[in-house]
Amino acid sequence: MESSEREPRVRLLTRTGCHLCAAARHTVETVAGRHGVAWAEELIDDDPELVRRYGEEVPVLLVDGVQRDFWVIDPQRLEKLIGT
Repeated sequence: MESSEREPRVRLLTRTGCHLCAAARHTVETVAGRHGVAWAEELIDDDPELVRRYGEEVPVLLVDGVQRDFWVIDPQRLEKLIGT
């Protein structure tokens, strides 16, 4: 897989109407942008499996496919995870 086709290192799982998601989006956008790290936001509303797994924990932060945070995204932790 070419680097342009790789999944982003950071994924933010969100739901429609989630009041914590805007703050999480801002945190991820700021920190990932500072490090030049690709990230993507994914609405889970239309994916029953993701809703089952994460429905009550959104927003959920995944870094390199591993869940690292939920509800409130800690910018210092994200800095440490992607800054290396």
